[in-house]
Amino acid sequence: MKMSVILAGLRRKYHITFRYVVRTLGGVRNFSAEGTGQCDDKKGLIVGVYHNEETAEPCFTPSGQKYNDKLNGKLFDLVKAAGGEIRRGGARVFNNIDNEFWSVAVVGLGNEKLGYNEQEAIDEGLEATRVAAGIGAQRLLSEGVKRIMIEGLGHPEQAAEGSALALWRYQDNKSRDQWIQIPTLELFDEPDAESFQRGLFKAECQNLARRLSDTPANQMTPLHFAQEAVNELCPCGIKVEVHDRDWIEMKKMAAFMAVARGSCEPPIFLEISYCGGPPDQKPFLIVGKGITFDSGGLCIKTCAGMDIYRADMCGAACIVGAIRAAAALSLPININCCIPLCENMPSGMAMKCGDLVMGLNGKSIMIEDTDNEGRLIMADALVYGQSQYKPRLIIDLASLTPGIRSALGASASGVFCNSQTMWSQVRKAGVITGDRVWRMPLWKFYTRKVTDYHSHDVNNRGWGYGDPCLGAAFLNEFVNCVDWIHFDITGVGMLCHEKVYPYLTSGRMTGRPTRTLIQLLYQLACPQPEK
Repeated sequence: MKMSVILAGLRRKYHITFRYVVRTLGGVRNFSAEGTGQCDDKKGLIVGVYHNEETAEPCFTPSGQKYNDKLNGKLFDLVKAAGGEIRRGGARVFNNIDNEFWSVAVVGLGNEKLGYNEQEAIDEGLEATRVAAGIGAQRLLSEGVKRIMIEGLGHPEQAAEGSALALWRYQDNKSRDQWIQIPTLELFDEPDAESFQRGLFKAECQNLARRLSDTPANQMTPLHFAQEAVNELCPCGIKVEVHDRDWIEMKKMAAFMAVARGSCEPPIFLEISYCGGPPDQKPFLIVGKGITFDSGGLCIKTCAGMDIYRADMCGAACIVGAIRAAAALSLPININCCIPLCENMPSGMAMKCGDLVMGLNGKSIMIEDTDNEGRLIMADALVYGQSQYKPRLIIDLASLTPGIRSALGASASGVFCNSQTMWSQVRKAGVITGDRVWRMPLWKFYTRKVTDYHSHDVNNRGWGYGDPCLGAAFLNEFVNCVDWIHFDITGVGMLCHEKVYPYLTSGRMTGRPTRTLIQLLYQLACPQPEK
């Protein structure tokens, strides 16, 4: 009730109107003028085939073999006539071979014995399932199928993830008659429906993060983001508190306000609380960068490509998705999230190079580069969260530095961690989800580069090279002696420039690493003995 009153007051104060759109798992539901349309009964089927090293003949999965037997071997004959072997990541579609299904996609899973590849830090068997399911779903979507049945492909959870991620489209701002109708997904001939549903939960939450990140900055202001968080999380029983500028100033978050001051859009500080464990259990604290548009401030970015910085709040978007998944999976832990939301804009009120502000922990901060605004707002959020919740672990996600994109590209999130135990958990989560992580150094070598100044305590730029490491060293000055994991996700969380994952749409935001964060929380909540 309190939160609704706050949002209503903010809407009246700043004359904000919120848009409401009906959405499904894959994106936006298509409502045509004719209702459900004439082809809504089109059904498609996805079955898998393994690579047989001894012969070139197809080797169906158990569910695929059952379906082939039902057709008296017709599917086997068609695959063999079309070239026989379907390589890993490949697919062939056959139409009108069965009265029940309009189209049948046979997808290649590679070798049946694929598993953990230590050199690549990935479980290739799980990833092959995601890729095959995603490609099969995309092929059936292009065939006009409205209802997709998919077998487990050996790993039902990963099959659900790959297909649901592949079907998602961002089309909120297209004319309704141009919307693509997203097919429904159903499990076919697989007893492990629980794993399949878990995969759908995870994919749906990553798709939520993709939508939040991809929405234009004038439609996803701090206030709009707060409203979206309320809409998505409150129905799940998650507490969301929305704090306005007066509250932020009262808490003396000077570093946060230095960034927010340059924009006419009012800043917001979100507190999200998920209580799945006992009340006396120490919580996990998750902090996310929420810059809803980053122009660079007075150190303005180049015009070409500036539009992608509408997703400079991808860390915050991942958190909203992950907390929703935690509720859906009923994880037995307590989680508190702090998300500072604002824009970084040039104006007469904007912070200037050389300005000095006091962090919430009493350390003086020199603002040498106004385009390094993320570490300023994160610093205050980290200090506030630690003092408020006394957490047992801190996780933060931020599109902090372009340097991590130069170093790792879109292959992995850069992770800085002060605990070997926690790093092993993060790495394991990346292996399982296929959304990999890579550990970066958190050395005192970099700490000196941001603190070795006579006139102030910390510099938001530092000196020398190694920008991702300097950013992590800056944040480390605002973290007390507690386990801490910092994700730098600039390379993975924003625009998908290259086809790294066949099940993620090129040219759209990725929502990464939402599933890795969900998996990490799952591992911490439900520890299992190492195999």
